[in-house]
Amino acid sequence: MVRRLPPLTALRTFEAAARHGSFAQAAEELAVTPTAVSHQVRQLEDLLGVALFERRPRGLRLTDAGQRLVPDLTRGLDHMARAVGRLSGQRLAGVLRISVLPSLATMWLARRLPAFQRQYPEVDVDLDLSSESVRFDGRDGVDIGVRYGTGHYPGLHVRRLMGESVFPVCAPALITGPRPLREPRDLRHHVLMHNNRVLETEPWITWRPWLQWMGVTDVDPARGPRFSDAHVEIAAAAAGLGVMLGRSALVFDDLAAGRLVRPFPLSRPADFSYFAVMPEAHLANPMVTAFVDWLHEETTAFEARQDPALCGVPAAAATEDTPDAR
Repeated sequence: MVRRLPPLTALRTFEAAARHGSFAQAAEELAVTPTAVSHQVRQLEDLLGVALFERRPRGLRLTDAGQRLVPDLTRGLDHMARAVGRLSGQRLAGVLRISVLPSLATMWLARRLPAFQRQYPEVDVDLDLSSESVRFDGRDGVDIGVRYGTGHYPGLHVRRLMGESVFPVCAPALITGPRPLREPRDLRHHVLMHNNRVLETEPWITWRPWLQWMGVTDVDPARGPRFSDAHVEIAAAAAGLGVMLGRSALVFDDLAAGRLVRPFPLSRPADFSYFAVMPEAHLANPMVTAFVDWLHEETTAFEARQDPALCGVPAAAATEDTPDAR
């Protein structure tokens, strides 16, 4: 069978530009000029006969055709990389140091690491729990960073992992207690929980804008217990302390197990997503590419599994009332 494919360089260049949303950042990753990236993308568009990007003054935006192409193309490039790695006969063994946010490591990654260990039993994962940006200066020995943000990490190879939603969660007992929590105005009878680690750039995880959006005016958004650790906050919420704003990636397993519930179908997408970041040179390490590929597959599957009905909320209700994330 003859496969009619565009040049691999053009496909790889487009995939990098789509992942970064920028010709300049794709050029940094590929060690070429932005002009070369633009030329390769234009060549691919000419060959396919469709526009893949909308060029705007403030940056790039994928067209519908571009959005359809990216997932399959990324998977195809990943499969080729793994096939070449297997053919080279490189044995995956050694220590792989990963800097990851403590909350994500505790509430999500740690529960899924056994699957990676079964697949690569001779790779010893060393998790460095940190909220600080990774310098990759060689002194910390970090191979991969997993970070939460906009995806703008100049000079680094960036791979988007998954987004998340934010919504109120509580223990089931608060739904059926003496003062049932069934709608936003019922929050005045309950304790609001707060996370001290939330930054000013993350207002979607704070109560003040949420109460304003829900039209609740008789609740003090500043009152209530505070936590510097998401794991402890989630445990306290599951024990019935109060109502917290849960991030889907961190509370999903507790929702699925019934330890937490969503009292009402209100949610909003977070403005940030999770990304794997590393210097381009680190991709020469087959353990790095193996872990990032595995992590991307896990997060992609997890994102697809986040069925609102599993969280005790009818799917239709969970989508019709989502506020504008801007």
